[in-house]
Amino acid sequence: MAPEHIGLTDDYFITRVIVGGWQFSPGHGAHEASGTDPVELFSQLVDLGFTTFDCADIYQGVEEFLGRVRRRVAGSGGAGPVRIHTKFVPDLDILPTIDRSYVEGIIDRSLTRLGVGCLDLLQFHWWDFDVPGFEEVGRWLAELRDKGKIRNLGVTNFDRRHLEALVSAGVPIVSNQVQYSVLDRRPATDLADYCRKQGIHLLCYGALSGGFLTDGWAGAPEPSPDTINRSLVKYRLIIGEAGGWEVFQSILTALKKVAHRHGVNSASVALRWVLDQPQVAATITGIDSLGHAMELREAFDLTLDEEDHGRIREALQAATGPSGPVYGLERDREGPHGRIMRYNLNGK
Repeated sequence: MAPEHIGLTDDYFITRVIVGGWQFSPGHGAHEASGTDPVELFSQLVDLGFTTFDCADIYQGVEEFLGRVRRRVAGSGGAGPVRIHTKFVPDLDILPTIDRSYVEGIIDRSLTRLGVGCLDLLQFHWWDFDVPGFEEVGRWLAELRDKGKIRNLGVTNFDRRHLEALVSAGVPIVSNQVQYSVLDRRPATDLADYCRKQGIHLLCYGALSGGFLTDGWAGAPEPSPDTINRSLVKYRLIIGEAGGWEVFQSILTALKKVAHRHGVNSASVALRWVLDQPQVAATITGIDSLGHAMELREAFDLTLDEEDHGRIREALQAATGPSGPVYGLERDREGPHGRIMRYNLNGK
């Protein structure tokens, strides 16, 4: 079955599985793991119906890479339209002195890298809410939208309190990109309810927890940090917040039982579970091969019934976290989640 589509607005539609570009930035190994030319791989993903992609100004080389994919697909007359979502992530060090020219300069650079005249969706991130100014920056982005440089405005990693402040400042937000999985259900509290009332969609990364929520980790021993890539280090910390490796294995066992019942893989169940949550428009998932893409397509043929959800809910009762607002743990730069972040990658 072809990937499902959903409208973020009345005239802007995306696939419900967005192909993430983070794994093609340095430190994630996707260049080697793909086993093929990444531009060729992503062009083939478009032919399979995966036509929405996610990147960021701080994912080194990824905007340029997706620009090449877009030109390749356009030149071949392939399926479309291709949607490319990027982010505006101003450096932590620049937040106290950020100005309008800095903002427009970063946006212009993304336009050049992607080879487009207008960004499909620009997602705004702010590292430290203790530094004032994100509302004003949001208004500057809205002005760039009015000038035709941005089609849709979203945010990433905004909790309810700060998203509400941005909306109250008059910034037109259509989406909030957040981490959401059976292991991390922080968006399910007040954020999802606020987004429902405002018509804001959730775009969810981490639905497969960097690959941990797949059959290959069922029954596997707990990995040491020096044997896994940066993405898995990040999600291994989430497993710890959820209760540890034993709790994780019990949740993965429940997913595997549901998957067996439907004749699919555990990743499809984990993906479908997130897609079924209120206000979730799409998940953002790394795809490193055509085989992986075909496996993920199983999620679109899958319907989880009450028995399936009950089995998963029962397993989740043992989870102890993570708790608090969306991205709250990650904002603590002295804590384990914050220490692995890189805060000044824009170089502008």
